[in-house]
Amino acid sequence: MTQQFNPARRRILQGAGMAGLAAFAGALPVGALAQGKQIVVSDPGGPYTGAYRSAFYDPFEKATGIKVVSVARESQPVAQFAAMVQTRNYMWDATILTLSDDIPYLQANNFLEPIGLKASDYPQLITNAITPDWLGVDVYATVLAYRQDKFAQNGPKSWADFWDVKRFPGRRCLRRSPIDTLEQALLADGVPLDKLYPLDVDRAFRSLDKIKPHVNIWWTSGAQAMQAIQSGDVDMISTWNGRAQAARDGGAPVQIVWNEGLYSVEGWGIPKGTPRADMAKQFVRFCADAHRQAILTRTLAYGPTNRDAFASIPAARANILPTAPGNLRDMRLPSPQWWQTNRQKVTERFNTWIIS
Repeated sequence: MTQQFNPARRRILQGAGMAGLAAFAGALPVGALAQGKQIVVSDPGGPYTGAYRSAFYDPFEKATGIKVVSVARESQPVAQFAAMVQTRNYMWDATILTLSDDIPYLQANNFLEPIGLKASDYPQLITNAITPDWLGVDVYATVLAYRQDKFAQNGPKSWADFWDVKRFPGRRCLRRSPIDTLEQALLADGVPLDKLYPLDVDRAFRSLDKIKPHVNIWWTSGAQAMQAIQSGDVDMISTWNGRAQAARDGGAPVQIVWNEGLYSVEGWGIPKGTPRADMAKQFVRFCADAHRQAILTRTLAYGPTNRDAFASIPAARANILPTAPGNLRDMRLPSPQWWQTNRQKVTERFNTWIIS
């Protein structure tokens, strides 16, 4: 997740970002950046790299003759991205960025290369999956999940249920972050999904005060969240759908609740000024293809942004993806603009609250 940057913090992070760039440089093949017909892209690593290689990298190389060299980026790419543009030392030509977390800051500071994307040229993409300088290719969601061996089919179906410790007794787990957690607190307090923004922060913290004594674990990583629900250390949790699905795939009796979920869109952005921008733009546009996105879902339980992709996704697989119509209907995208403006002060308040 990215942070709201003030000028002093930005200088500190720029230094950290450049240190990371030096590490990337050492990891790349000799002469990689000097070769004309190749681009370097960064992704979150792990299962992403293999999935993106199958869906995007290898097919693009075959179609265009442009080699795609991939590297794993840091979990918070904005500082590195900004440092590359400011120093014109380009170690990536495109990277995966999240709409709510990364794009508002990068756009506000003019760090993204113009691609010329128009929503009207891609009518098959879901709403919020495209800006003039960024293309979303997959969607994940923060959802409620519970153990069926605890509740059978009568588990919590909403955040109000999660907050109801009398009707739904059990061990609870929430994310140690204001992002998503404040929205869930407001939903639990009766705010409709389509009326969340601007967030009533005071009301959210009053709601959090009610559930805080009943939260057994505040998770800080997706791996920790998955372990907590997979092992049965907790009976219900707020977690990313991919982590809950991985627990299910591992044999744990975990039920995912899409109702009142909060979805996020990930996609490709290009650092402004890279000398390989033309090839990077070709690559970004290539990733909008429905067939390519359908391949991505074979190994990642994330939804395609291209609705036409569902025509070639088996129904059983489609039903567990966030952008399946029946799932997306009951969720919403957190406001990138609200969080860009309020993230720093709300995070400081949350961090103080969590230890009080």
